[in-house]
Amino acid sequence: MTYVVTENCIKCKYTDCVEVCPVDCFHEGPNFLAIDPEECIDCTLCEPECPAEAIFSEDDLPEEQHHFLELNAELAQKWPVITEMKDAPKDAEEWDGKPGKLQYLER
Repeated sequence: MTYVVTENCIKCKYTDCVEVCPVDCFHEGPNFLAIDPEECIDCTLCEPECPAEAIFSEDDLPEEQHHFLELNAELAQKWPVITEMKDAPKDAEEWDGKPGKLQYLER
């Protein structure tokens, strides 16, 4: 099983989660983070650290977010690993909780 970053991370991209990851499975894109499912060890440490509540275990992934499982795997192969916390985008709070953000995902 793996953990999955979902839609609410788009344009929020809080990085609190990356510092607690013991296997460096997070990858950083322009406005989203992805978890490499091959590297994730299901340790549960990242989920409670996400201020946007955008991380779910694969088993608890909401049905409407299920496509993010494949998207995380795809993007993790393209983007570099991130291991240190960075400042969130200045407008992250404004985007937190807004629906329909997939259209804003920058690859």
